[in-house]
Amino acid sequence: MTETRLNLLADCTGCFGLCCVALPFARSTDFAVNKEAGQPCRNLREDFRCGIHADLRDKGFNGCTVYDCFGAGQHLSQGTFQGVSWRQDPKSAPLMFRAFPVLRQLHELVRYLDEALGLAAAAPVHPELRTLLVETEELTELTAEHLVELDVPAQRAKVNALLLRASELARARVPGRKRDRRGADLIGAKLRGAELRGADLRGAYLIAADLTGADLRDADLIGADLRDARLAGADLTGAFFLTQTQLNAAKGDGATRLPNGLARPAHW
Repeated sequence: MTETRLNLLADCTGCFGLCCVALPFARSTDFAVNKEAGQPCRNLREDFRCGIHADLRDKGFNGCTVYDCFGAGQHLSQGTFQGVSWRQDPKSAPLMFRAFPVLRQLHELVRYLDEALGLAAAAPVHPELRTLLVETEELTELTAEHLVELDVPAQRAKVNALLLRASELARARVPGRKRDRRGADLIGAKLRGAELRGADLRGAYLIAADLTGADLRDADLIGADLRDARLAGADLTGAFFLTQTQLNAAKGDGATRLPNGLARPAHW
């Protein structure tokens, strides 16, 4: 994949702590407490920063460490709402909190489209990708009132159809037979050393799967659930539509090979 554009990277310094307020979470292995949507997390400080950021995992907030807004937080805070926070204008809070997950989805789509344009083998659909990228980016500039009325599933369906075509073109250049495990239930699967180069793993459930030493080069991992998947020594070189969120939820090591533009999680 290509280097991720800066506007698609979360910048918490420019955000009003939206993921810590707008989103709900339930007490579980990922969160230490229950929290309703629109209720500020007890760890959110007055400056909109997390009071336990360095100790989230130790304090039972693993879910926070794997979340990524794809830059939607600072966009909504500084762009859509022009730097006026929900604390400064409490009346704006309900609309701001409703608009945040919508904008987050649009930013995610922009991220995927941008990556697809970096796939040389997908050149036949580059013109369509560019058109849809411009269209989706224009949607991110809508007012909050229009964002909350947007039919995001319809836009996602359009984008997904084109991303699928780009994926097929990119994986076609990989020699040999490619495995099709799209949407497969591979929870806890024993895939140590598996040959999955060029595989279609879109939306596959790989929760706690053992992918130690697996060959995942040039695999399509869009939407794959990698929570607690063991990626020690796995080769993810060239894997596409893989996000930092997915990596943060997995368990790798220093020998795990990653695509360009993605960082090795600190907890590995």
